[in-house]
Formats: sequence, structure tokens, C-alpha cells
Amino acid sequence: MTKNINDMDMFIFICLCLWSLNGVFVADAVKSESVTEGELVSLNSSFTQIHRDEEINWKFGDILIAKVKKNKESKFFGDNAEGRFRDRLKLDHQTGSLTIINSRTTDSGLYTVSSSERDTINTINLTVYARLPVPVISSNSSLNSSSSSSSCSLVCSAVNVSHVTLSWFKGNSVFSSIRVSDLSSRSDLLLHLECVDDSYSCVLNNPIRNQTQHLNNTQLCHTCAAVLPVSQTVLISAAAAAGSLLIVAAVGIFCICRKHRNTHREGKCFLYVYNSQASFH
Repeated sequence: MTKNINDMDMFIFICLCLWSLNGVFVADAVKSESVTEGELVSLNSSFTQIHRDEEINWKFGDILIAKVKKNKESKFFGDNAEGRFRDRLKLDHQTGSLTIINSRTTDSGLYTVSSSERDTINTINLTVYARLPVPVISSNSSLNSSSSSSSCSLVCSAVNVSHVTLSWFKGNSVFSSIRVSDLSSRSDLLLHLECVDDSYSCVLNNPIRNQTQHLNNTQLCHTCAAVLPVSQTVLISAAAAAGSLLIVAAVGIFCICRKHRNTHREGKCFLYVYNSQASFH
């Protein structure tokens, strides 16, 4: 019993000691931030208030880039990290949060903030995505010239992009897509169709942005509403010709029948016309 009480007393004593130290904390899990290049990004220090004698350090990887000194003056290390952050950093003297102005893709990486007094560390994984161009839709003339006249080949392209997805959509459904991981001079996505309409579009996107180009130039390919299959065109023409011939035949028979006054023969004539029409239908 005495042993259990001593153990409890020791546990309470340890808790009180930790509480009185005012913060020896375990580092938080890595947080993620994503922006498009050119945007301003603020990295939270996780501190609500800097103490009077506290010093806050910010590192990019293992490189010191900024510091809030004990007198709450900011100091930046513009020559560190190959000078990439020169004149683009600001520090909040109250919380120690770091702001990057006019972000660049080269700013992507791990940022850590530490305190000289509390040993608290916050780690942020920043990803700066390049601006997305609007994809370009064009006709693939080399494929179109070598294929049949009823087919059409379109290509959607984007230049100098990485970590993006290039997709063809029909309405709201993905028709086909490719993933571009590495920076390339040009990325193409082909689309082969019999005919097209304005429900097709090409979309270039990354996890935070997208750019869309709609297919609204029907000169690139045949329009579905204006193109009929060859077999259907032949059937329509044949039916029209047959109808014209039957009308001419009916008129000729009627004229012949009028020239004959014999009732019996006239009845046969009209019966013949009736039978001719029945066979057509």
C-alpha cells in the first residue's frame, strides 16, 4: 500500500515539474503548405507570444535564414541558401511567424522553427507550384492527312510544366489523361474521334489550380451535327429517287385511264394504281 502511495506521489511530482517548466514540448507532426509561385505565404511558428528573453530561429533545411533576437529585432541571412531569400522575408515580432514574399518554385522544401527557451520545434513542408498555362488545342494535321476523311485527330498541349495532369473531358467525365512528373519542353495528349462537338475540353491541373480550354472551334474537325454516315446518305437519296418515280408512274396511269371510257377497264386501271401504291408502302 505504501509503495503504491509513493508511486502516485512520484507521478504527481513529475507532472508538476513538467508543468512548471512552462513547455518542453515534443515536436509537432510535419505540416504542409501549398501555394502558386508569386503568392505570399505565411509560415506559422506555433507560438502565440514570444517571451522577453526568447530567440526564434528559422531554417530552410539545415540552413539558418532568419532570426528574432532577444530584443525582438529581426535578422535575416541573405547570403545563406545561395541568396534565394534575399529581401523576400518578414518576421512577426509577436509570434515569430515567417512570411515569404513573391514565392518561387525554388522555395519548396522543409522549414523548421525553434525556440532558445522552450525548445519547441515546428516543421512545415512548403510546396510552391509553377503557374499553369492555358492548354492549347490544335488539329494533328499529320494524322488527319494519313487517315480516312471521317476521322479526326486533335492534340492538347502544354509547355514547360511539371507535376501536373493533362486531361481530355467530355462534359464532366474524363475521356483520357496523362500525368507529367518531370519538367518537359512540351506535353501532348491526343484525341481520336469521328466528329466533335462543344462538350469536349482539355484541362491542365495540379493539386491546387487548374486551367481549361474548351473545344469551340468546329473548323478543327467535322461537326457531329453536320456529318452523316455514308450508308445513311445513300439510303436517303435512293428513297427520294424511288418516291419520284412512283409519283410519275401514278400520274401517267391516271392519264391513260381517263382516255378510256370503258367502265370495266377504268376499274382495272384504278385497281392497278392502288396495287402499285400498296407495294410501295
